Amino acid sequence: MTAPVLSAPAFLPFPQWLPVAAAQPAMGAPWWQWVASTDSLTARLIAAGEPGAFRVRLLRQAIGLPQRDEALALGIAPRRYAWLREVALCIDDTPWVVARSVAPLSQLQGKGLGKLGERSLGSWLFQQPDLVRGPLQATVHPPRFVEGQPGLAFASVWGRRSVFQHAGLSLLVQEYFLSTMADALGLPSR
Repeated sequence: MTAPVLSAPAFLPFPQWLPVAAAQPAMGAPWWQWVASTDSLTARLIAAGEPGAFRVRLLRQAIGLPQRDEALALGIAPRRYAWLREVALCIDDTPWVVARSVAPLSQLQGKGLGKLGERSLGSWLFQQPDLVRGPLQATVHPPRFVEGQPGLAFASVWGRRSVFQHAGLSLLVQEYFLSTMADALGLPSR
């Protein structure tokens, strides 16, 4: 059996997501430690970036329509409104990861996610005692949501996503590891 070939062809209308285990043969061991981890990415970034300061930069938070692949991952109709949140996770104001979270609007009541501001979603998520994380998926496709964002012209190396379940809420979290992180930590290009 041959390893899957991951590439990011320009003609795909949305990213090609594979189960993380299927992507493992295409990534080096250092990246596997990041992409396949199921603990808090916020905590990992804080530890890896020391002595630098960790910061969440809110790029956008709005009510809007999810992308088709996002709606499919959440099991909702593509034309249903959702809560969208896009952030850059930075060390010393340098973005290392960009992330996009999507949740069905009908499931948000009483969750308080709209008040996160520049607090990390992970700091809230990993405090929920009933939190269940779905399977991880990986991609090499770049994040579309940062196109045209000032100060975010960095290449992404790997992306990952999973759906979290908590008290009737389904929350899709997509995280893209940037070349700035790879450079700072001396990680391979793939």
